[in-house]
Amino acid sequence: MAQDFSWLHRGVTEIFPQPHDDSEAESLEHRLTNANRPLRIKLGIDPTGADIHLGHSIPVRKLRAFQDAGHTAVLIIGDFTARIGDPTGKSDVRRQLTEADVAENAQTYLDQVRPILDFDTPGRLEVRYNSEWLSHLNLGKTLELLSTMTVGQMLAKEGFAERYKKENPIFLHEFLYPLMQGYDSVAVDADVELGGTDQKFNIAVGRDLQRHFGLKPQFGLLLPILIGTDGVQKMSKSLGNYVALGEHPSQKYQKLQGVPDNLLSQYFELLTNLPLDSLPEKPRDRQEFLAWEIVRQYHGEQAANEAKEAARSGGKEGAVPEFSLAAIAQFPVKLTYLLGATGLCKSASEGKRKIQEGGVRLDGDKVTDVDATFAAPGDLYGKVLQVGKKNFVRFVP
Repeated sequence: MAQDFSWLHRGVTEIFPQPHDDSEAESLEHRLTNANRPLRIKLGIDPTGADIHLGHSIPVRKLRAFQDAGHTAVLIIGDFTARIGDPTGKSDVRRQLTEADVAENAQTYLDQVRPILDFDTPGRLEVRYNSEWLSHLNLGKTLELLSTMTVGQMLAKEGFAERYKKENPIFLHEFLYPLMQGYDSVAVDADVELGGTDQKFNIAVGRDLQRHFGLKPQFGLLLPILIGTDGVQKMSKSLGNYVALGEHPSQKYQKLQGVPDNLLSQYFELLTNLPLDSLPEKPRDRQEFLAWEIVRQYHGEQAANEAKEAARSGGKEGAVPEFSLAAIAQFPVKLTYLLGATGLCKSASEGKRKIQEGGVRLDGDKVTDVDATFAAPGDLYGKVLQVGKKNFVRFVP
């Protein structure tokens, strides 16, 4: 009886190579069916920021699908590569992060993907840090990596080509990024690598390096880039069209129930496991069902029901408590003072300690600066201040 690979193809843009390609004689389905061991499925994430949004969750969800099919998820935390930053899609050089920045971001990433991945079943998950092998590369090995690719090949990479054409600087350390990410596939002996459609070049480099080092080349599985809640541009925190995994359930629900009709099918396909032929027919019902289902995934059924009721009652019952900034006598004001004034902390000093412990978020973003200050009330209107997992206030005039 033929295996059902609907879970494999759901939401996938491309799997490469295909059997008709010159150098490959098998398909990924063939390898999945005939391997006498669990395949090793690689997903690399660079902790270049503190938070993950729903767009980032798509390859993580596919990684979970492989886990559920009996394979081993290899989640690589790019604590070494993050110090360079992936130049893909960037028109300028990225700021290099410190080891402390990366370590802090990495922990928050793991906390946020925990509701998605199976961390408990033995043999289903390896969490690896690529500093384990990249920090020990000597100059000889680095030169060997560099010798596998020409400058012309590197400049064919979309972001580099555009920057070169515009005469924007490209620094030599940026050329190392695709090679280091590719070497991750060598280090963990990956059978499959997951990534967004913008990662095809980097995944292909991994295949070339595996071949160079005598390993069987991995398959690449590419997933779409999620369009944001504005229905126009890709989901991005800088564009404000995102839904963060760390947001309050009511915030998530309110954002998702406004997803444009033309995006609902894609959101259901990429962000849920629901059968696509049994969804509500009316667009409004589909919006509410999508919002409920995604909140349920991350916060549980009770929180989803409460968020739904809060939205239907005009955002009052069960919604995020509000705090009027009219109660603050003078601006500028420190965040530590606000933590005490709102009652989220007993005092400003406790607020400072909570920030140092990583327990404070503003609109889903972890706050790390104990001296964070806001010049005017308008800087805070509508934003949600959070301490821990359950304590929230929304700032209003």
